Amino acid sequence: MTALKIVISIIFVLVCIALSVIILMQEGKSNGLGAVAGMADTYWGKNKGRSMEGALEKFTKFAAVAFMLLAIVLNVLN
Repeated sequence: MTALKIVISIIFVLVCIALSVIILMQEGKSNGLGAVAGMADTYWGKNKGRSMEGALEKFTKFAAVAFMLLAIVLNVLN
């Protein structure tokens, strides 16, 4: 049981670091005055799922779910 706890703790730390890096790599959501003038719907805005920003958002969701699940598992093992 101790070996399992150590392995899950190491995975938890790696997920924490990855989640922090992914969040810091994302751009801010403020569009400035371009959103008021209607310039927010550019090519990259419409194809956000295929861009780097879309991929970062997906990885953030997966890492957040993994973080929560590992936190619950570590709490149960304690």
